[in-house]
Amino acid sequence: MTPTMSDEQRELQQLAHDFASAELRPATAEWDAARALPDEIFAALAGSGFLGMLVPEEYGGLGFDLPTYLHVLEEIAWGDAAVALSVAIHCGPVVEILLRHGSEEQKRRWLPALASGETLAAFALSEPDAGSDPSSVSTVAERDGGGWRLDGEKRWVTNGVRAGVVLTFARTSEDGLGAFLVPTDSEGYRPGAREKTMGLRASETVRVRLDGVHVGADALVGEADAGLRYALEALDLGRIGIAIQAVGIGRAALEHAARYALEREQFGTPIGRFGALQAKLADSAHRVAGGRALAHEAAHAWAATRNGTLRTGAAGVTARAAMAKLAASEAASFAADEAVQIFGGYGYMRHYPVERLMRDAKGAEIYEGTSEIMRRVIAGEILRDSGDARS
Repeated sequence: MTPTMSDEQRELQQLAHDFASAELRPATAEWDAARALPDEIFAALAGSGFLGMLVPEEYGGLGFDLPTYLHVLEEIAWGDAAVALSVAIHCGPVVEILLRHGSEEQKRRWLPALASGETLAAFALSEPDAGSDPSSVSTVAERDGGGWRLDGEKRWVTNGVRAGVVLTFARTSEDGLGAFLVPTDSEGYRPGAREKTMGLRASETVRVRLDGVHVGADALVGEADAGLRYALEALDLGRIGIAIQAVGIGRAALEHAARYALEREQFGTPIGRFGALQAKLADSAHRVAGGRALAHEAAHAWAATRNGTLRTGAAGVTARAAMAKLAASEAASFAADEAVQIFGGYGYMRHYPVERLMRDAKGAEIYEGTSEIMRRVIAGEILRDSGDARS
């Protein structure tokens, strides 16, 4: 438990932990093997309110602050990382952009449906040639009568088939992007087959073709050429969410390894008594705890941007979010790798949980910005600070 948690946060965390224990843990190996999540789990998430965590109460959501959301999301990731990824995409960037830049009409139309789980959301920014550089998006949005026509291809769209609406970024001018709310029943919206990923295998990740998709003028969120700024704001929140997902994965790996170390005996004693193995557990524990601390520190920086205490540079939310994602994802991979090593030959077997956790952890080092990109972002913010100090 985090020492600064309120009683309400502890209760919500326990509720999420109980949900993960009962609804996710027993089936996660089955979902991984099947490469799919059942509709029933989304109904259960909706019934528990977990699809409306960041939606304000006035729109039918729970209205959590970001630290409370992170406490819950960590437990969901502890239960199943693929479920946590779907929840984070639905709850985080899409809701954030709607709240900050959407019209009141758009909020009234979409937020209650998102909060209740009636509609699942997806986020479509990346493209075959626009991964780490969102400014190079080539999907085009052209004015068409009273609305817009979208043409292009998106990659790695989580929830891309199951979702009812996809927040889609497309080029509206030579230098500008727009953010559009695209209903998935629109003519010309064509999701492809599920990607065959190494980890997070149950996650619904697909490519999407937009073949002349027509949307009304009310589908455009905010200004027609400000979508890149909106996307970068949302990525800060998304990276904080990925950081806490990684913490959940790393924590799960550590717990499995510790229990196994107490049960497995060699040379007449539990292997947990061996100093080399204890070092592995200790190193995993402090790295995962550090990732959690950075995620919550980034959450406070993010809140500062929402209340008007804007900060940039190494103390700002962009740097903090990148630090949290970098540290937490690498901690998760370290903990999962060490857990496999502690399990020995059994850890290498597909039907033991640490093998799956090792695959899942790797994903957190890649999506929404690789570790290399996170280092570039952090260094850029540090250099910006240094440049401002000299001027």
